[in-house]
Amino acid sequence: MLQKILYNFDIAIEAIQRNKLRAFLTSLGIIFGVASVIAMLAIGTGAQQEVLAQMQLLGTNNVIIKPIVQQVEGLITEDGNQNEGSKYSPGLNLKDLQTIKELVPQVEYISPEIIFETSFIRNARMRSGKLVGVNDEYFNINNFEIVEGANFSNIQIMNSDPVCVIGYDVKTKFFAGENPVGKRIKVGNLWLTVIGVLNKKELSTENIERLGIRNYNLDIFSPATTVSLRFKNRGLVTEDDIDKSAGGFGGRMIIIGGSDEEEEETTENYHQLDKLIVRVSDSKFSVSIAEVVSRMLQRRHNGVVDYEIIVPEQLLQQEQRTKRIFNIVLSSIASISLIVGGIGIMNIMLASVVERYKEIGLRLAVGAQKHDIELQFLTEALAISITGGVIGIMLGMGFSVAIELSAGIATIVTPISILISFGVALLIGVVFGFFPARRAAQQDPVHALRHE
Repeated sequence: MLQKILYNFDIAIEAIQRNKLRAFLTSLGIIFGVASVIAMLAIGTGAQQEVLAQMQLLGTNNVIIKPIVQQVEGLITEDGNQNEGSKYSPGLNLKDLQTIKELVPQVEYISPEIIFETSFIRNARMRSGKLVGVNDEYFNINNFEIVEGANFSNIQIMNSDPVCVIGYDVKTKFFAGENPVGKRIKVGNLWLTVIGVLNKKELSTENIERLGIRNYNLDIFSPATTVSLRFKNRGLVTEDDIDKSAGGFGGRMIIIGGSDEEEEETTENYHQLDKLIVRVSDSKFSVSIAEVVSRMLQRRHNGVVDYEIIVPEQLLQQEQRTKRIFNIVLSSIASISLIVGGIGIMNIMLASVVERYKEIGLRLAVGAQKHDIELQFLTEALAISITGGVIGIMLGMGFSVAIELSAGIATIVTPISILISFGVALLIGVVFGFFPARRAAQQDPVHALRHE
């Protein structure tokens, strides 16, 4: 059987070589169809990997709570009092964190973020940066690795010690060629002792802009208790806040004044925290826990919804689903080229059958069986498909590289996509080559030999 297949394959190659241009034009549909499918699948795989990378950056199984500065509607009355009906909210604070940690089930880690723009100074070197108040669970939530030193201890957090963990680029800038652990760096007006260094976090500019994240390599991290005590606690109403407020609201409300034609608004951030990050034990609990946390915060904030809750995985999965549908549509459109190529193969094989009536009749007359004729023409159709499939694979890989370089879209060509495309090309050859081969085998050898 193998010998028969190889013999028919030699005949098919010989027939293709006699009509090289016609065979090439016939295989163009297969070539571009396979190339298009590979390129589309490469774009889809690249998009999927990009979404997974974004999930890792935002933290797997995380629920993010962000504060919203309370918007109070209405005007201040003539005697300086606020309109009735408005409610007081303490803002997002560390007590909210403690309540969530104690009462909400399936919470694995929870950490605050308190962010202050300030300056870093050491050995006559200065640069602006962000001081971030966190706790010891923050680095686990964000998959950060401390490569030198250690994490914050419970004692350091409870005592609000002036210690910090620095990002990799901060070490490179201020501690080049030396071990920073145990040394001090001035952050704003306070000297902090370095107890740890984070491993470099690879972040692209595109991800920073799209996901709204910071370049963590440039940050300095200190206990949230240290930042609140030694820098500023926005959750406290200070004497300065009272002096600034027009109606005794401690800078927590919008003050609207001026003439009827022109009104001015000023908003003071009264939230102690800039973010709360909650990691749940399993992503299937993310949405339900987000709902529970929302109701709990609403009660704690006296019915004032001055926060928003984001489930990153849900958003990214929706984006991934949208991209997957888009890529399926594109791949389906690209597959039309394969069908067109199959029609071209069937058309040319039917023409070949007519041209080779005498050859068919002669083979049948000398003892060839009908299945031998079928196999001969089917092998010829398969040879065209295989040749087109191989060329299409190389062209598709080239398309993928060109798309990545020109459009900046990540493309990943996988062995599965190559096998799928090549398999479909073979299937097209079999399906669309079968009818011409069948027709050739059904010829009457007497009529075939008489054909002019």
